[in-house]
Amino acid sequence: MVSLRFPFSFSQPATTRVSGAFSPANIACSVAVSAAIGAGISAGICLSQNSTSPSLHNALNSLLSNFSRSSPLWGSLSLSDGSGDVVTESKTGFSFPAVLKDSQGLLGIGLRRKAVFGLKNIDVYAFGVYADDSDIKNFLSEKYGTLSTTEVKQKNITQELMESDVSVTVRLQIVYGKLSIRSVRIAFEDSVGDRLKKFGGSDNKELLQKFTSQFKDEYKIPRGSIIDLSKEKGYVLRTTIDGKEVGSVQSQLLCRSILDLYIGDEPFDSKAKQDIDLKLASAVTK
Repeated sequence: MVSLRFPFSFSQPATTRVSGAFSPANIACSVAVSAAIGAGISAGICLSQNSTSPSLHNALNSLLSNFSRSSPLWGSLSLSDGSGDVVTESKTGFSFPAVLKDSQGLLGIGLRRKAVFGLKNIDVYAFGVYADDSDIKNFLSEKYGTLSTTEVKQKNITQELMESDVSVTVRLQIVYGKLSIRSVRIAFEDSVGDRLKKFGGSDNKELLQKFTSQFKDEYKIPRGSIIDLSKEKGYVLRTTIDGKEVGSVQSQLLCRSILDLYIGDEPFDSKAKQDIDLKLASAVTK
């Protein structure tokens, strides 16, 4: 059996399109709109995919659009996408919640692929990058609140985000059903090890071992398994597999190295990185 070293030497994926998925339940639209107006913030309204009233849908969209334009930026900023409860990666069909841990909004999603023997690309996992809404609002307003969107696009926001103490989570959803935890461990030894050398020099073997040793052989990761890599306040990287915590490491260098895989200068999915850059830049106005 071939052991896949998935994050290292992957080919760049084709353009990944993101599509929102509406909640199947009908929501009381008038209540949501009233709450939005009363609170003075922009509210998202979820309509059923089976809605039979296009005129109502258009009217509500117009109302929310007009209201959002008149709202202050920092009161209405939402990092999650639109009105859906989930966002779906189009190639794999894997869905990501628009909000994680009650406070982290989805910045973007991507797909990690591997070329096997140079003949076939395998979809290994889909991933979503989340950041804490309050942390991001404070971060953006403090750093870029006086700049225009054009000026902000010239800044490397994601680079500063990696170095900041903003809470960020990268969620991995396993697509390839034959992936072993050993492959994950070896792959991170390569990819994270390279980033540790890049940012911190060569003497980081102990730090790397603390991280990779969390991926023990006893853990199984069939298709659909979820691995969360969460940078928490104080630069603590916490790792969970299918909701079970498997370890944590306090290190700003490790946190930065992990995030660099997804939003750094040479990310696993360049299209996902571009989407995240644009989303952050568009949230800032003069």
